[in-house]
Amino acid sequence: MALQPKPKDFPRIRGALKFYQVASVITGVMLLLLCVEMLLKYTPIGVELELGGPRGLLAFVPEGTTVAVNLSTGILIAHGWFYVVYLFSDFRLWSLMRWPFLRFVLIALGGVIPFLSFFLEARIAREVKAYLAQREAGAATPEPVEASH
Repeated sequence: MALQPKPKDFPRIRGALKFYQVASVITGVMLLLLCVEMLLKYTPIGVELELGGPRGLLAFVPEGTTVAVNLSTGILIAHGWFYVVYLFSDFRLWSLMRWPFLRFVLIALGGVIPFLSFFLEARIAREVKAYLAQREAGAATPEPVEASH
């Protein structure tokens, strides 16, 4: 029988789930921005997003010609750091729920495969909430006691 979370950890699991949900949405959005940035930069379009340059507040400039803040690089760096936070939230929820290691790997892929984090976030949240509700309902109903003569 696989290990199951302890009832005393249920509040921590709820907190870890909320943290995971927020981290997965932020990471998913950052990954989509990164994909758009990569398409703009590494296709024949060949542009980068510049902030505060001579062409205005936000402007697309040819690759390698940014003279102000390069938002394309900023998106890349931000996604990398948010992915680290996402992995931490994944690890925290995974360890509290006592899931198999492959589940951790699957959830970790949500930060590198576009749109997967959104699907996983919904599925994981639904499963964890249902699991906690089932365990709490089972703990609330007392076991029948047989009377002895």
